[in-house]
Formats: sequence, structure tokens, C-alpha cells
Amino acid sequence: MTGAPHGDGTRPDVLTLRGEQLMLDLLPGIGASVLNLHAGGRPVTRHVDLADVKSSSQCGSFALVPYSNRIRDARFTYGGRDVQLQPGAADGSVQHGDVRNRPWTVQRLSDTHAVCTFDSRDFTSLNWPWAFTARMEYLLHGPHLDTSLTVTNADDTPMPAGMGLHPYFVRRDGPLDPSVSFRAGGVYVTDGTFIPTQGAQPIPPELDFTAPRSVGDTDLNHVYASWDGVARLDWGTRALTVTADSVFSHLVVFTAPDGSLALEPVSHATDAFNLAARGVHGTDMRVLTPGESMGGAVRFTLEGDWSAGP
Repeated sequence: MTGAPHGDGTRPDVLTLRGEQLMLDLLPGIGASVLNLHAGGRPVTRHVDLADVKSSSQCGSFALVPYSNRIRDARFTYGGRDVQLQPGAADGSVQHGDVRNRPWTVQRLSDTHAVCTFDSRDFTSLNWPWAFTARMEYLLHGPHLDTSLTVTNADDTPMPAGMGLHPYFVRRDGPLDPSVSFRAGGVYVTDGTFIPTQGAQPIPPELDFTAPRSVGDTDLNHVYASWDGVARLDWGTRALTVTADSVFSHLVVFTAPDGSLALEPVSHATDAFNLAARGVHGTDMRVLTPGESMGGAVRFTLEGDWSAGP
């Protein structure tokens, strides 16, 4: 069963999972992305109308494979090879991998569980020179959504790789802005394109969320290093906790223009391939040998009262 791609004048197919406390709408034809995640009628990820979705950028969450975030100038050097990708942004960079707007195949589906797969060899126009496969699994149980992601090198030479998830969470409940908290070991200094110019540095007070505090009117688009794998949004009467496996060693925090907050568990720093080539340590760039996989899971857990209300 393959999700129908979007862009042919028809609406993409929506798969709906229903658990004890959560309801999840998926779009297999658009990167196996999350359209909406609701609890008790209240949105957990930002609410999205299907009619407004032209790409994964308008979804509630999507996968980042085979790398996370931006690559400067859409190029990098690996193993003596100069890799030039097709730029996809106004600043000349390429971002978020190349699976998020392509159709995935639904391998397994039940009321609370879905498994979707992707094979780059099914596409002639993929913006990546190595063959790879990916697997995404969604599971609802109790107050939890478990999302697991795996990428495998399907080529015959070593492949630099990374992955991540890009969920957008609802922030404000009327005038109430949630407190945000997470622990990390450093933050990257970036230029005007939000691409790091050097390795991770000590976190300044204005970017430190070790103690819970609201984001307020601060604009954030930062990648944190040595993240401990836990992030929390707390509105007082309810809360949401993100818990990630250790492969997701970095966290991107982004205040989106629509008012939502992206907390993105990712496996490496932004532009890790170029930083690593310059000798910058701690970016967590991975190299997969032929047939090797990397994978991990992220759990979203609800606490408190998520019933819809004023």
C-alpha cells in the first residue's frame, strides 16, 4: 500500500490512528508526515487543515533523512569526494534531507500502529548521491506517541548520514505561554543563514532553558549540542514531555512564524558534514558502511488535563 503523492490535483490520503488518549493523522504520500496529533479534541502539534497542505512544511511534523537541517551552499567534501547537491533555499543551502515530500509505502497498519518505508532507489531525481532506505514507525499507547526512525546505507560505499524529526508544537493557550525546559551542553554560533560558523559554545543566559521559563517574544532558531534527550512544555494544568534515544544528541529549537514552537530531536549539528571536514569536533556526524543502519525512537508523553476547553 503506497501513499498517493500530492500535487496531482487530488488531496493526499490520510491515515488515522486512534489510541486511548491520542489521535494521529498521517500523510504517507507526503513523507509519512504527521498532519495532526490531537488529545481530547485539543491539538498537540500545531493544527493543520488538509486543504492548506502543499508540502511537509505545512504539516505538524516530518522526518529529516538522510541529514538534518541545512548544508551550507548545498555542498560538502567527504572521503576526497566533492558532493554538490541541488540548492533548495534562497541562501543557496539545501535543507531537511529529501524524503519529506515524497511518497512512502505503508507496510503495516492497525488502529494504533503504522509502519512506513522509503527506498531512494525508487526515485530518479533524489537530491542525494548515495542509495539509502528509511523506516518510520508510529505507535499510540496510553498518553504516549512513540515515533521511531531508521536510515540504512543501501549503497556499496560508506555514506555520511544523519536524521531527525521536525515537530511543531502548539504554544499559546489564549494568553498563556508554556514554560520550556531542557538541558544541553552547548549551543552553536550561527550566521545570518542560521548555519553554524564554529563548534558549540557555552550557552548564554538568554538561550539557557535549564530552568523552566517561557519563550515569550524571543525569536529562536538555534541548535543545541550534547542534549540529554528530554524537553518539556508545561502550561500548569497540562504538560508535554519529549524523550529521545541517545542517537538524537542535538536539539533544534525554532519559534515558527505561525506561533508554534519546533523542538527537533536530531542526530547531528546543522551543517555537520562541513564542520567535520574542517576538523570541528562534537558535531556527531555519522558514517554508515554499506548495509549499516542508524536508528532511534522519540516518545511524546502527555500529562495533566488535555481535554478541549477555553
